[in-house]
Amino acid sequence: MNLWLISAGLLSALAAILHLGCIYFGASWYRFFGAGEQMAVLAERGSMQPTIITSGIVTVLGVWALYAFSAAGILSNISLPFTRLVLLLISAIYLLRGIVGLFFIFNPLGRSPEFWFWSSCICLLFAFVHFIGVKQSWTSL
Repeated sequence: MNLWLISAGLLSALAAILHLGCIYFGASWYRFFGAGEQMAVLAERGSMQPTIITSGIVTVLGVWALYAFSAAGILSNISLPFTRLVLLLISAIYLLRGIVGLFFIFNPLGRSPEFWFWSSCICLLFAFVHFIGVKQSWTSL
């Protein structure tokens, strides 16, 4: 069992659950988590657009959690394809999102600078946890 990959899976799963909360609780959660006023207003108006977008994010994060759990040995009866490659891509995407987000602090594009700072820090943490987990399990992946 790789505790780093278990942690990586838990982080992605937690992010997916928080996104589900945005769908369920609506505009106030979209605002609190920094999705932008436009998403919050669309949610208030009953538009399906925030639900569709957020559902896509939930699905991706859920699959990422499954890959991390599978590689950690928690889901030993589930063998997912291209595990090594997918985990590297997940780590790289979190890293890229974390770095790119920092550039939006000074031009926040409808979100707050605080959103970009904290969400980037979170993504960088997720990338670090994934990279360490992948590095530790590299030969067994």
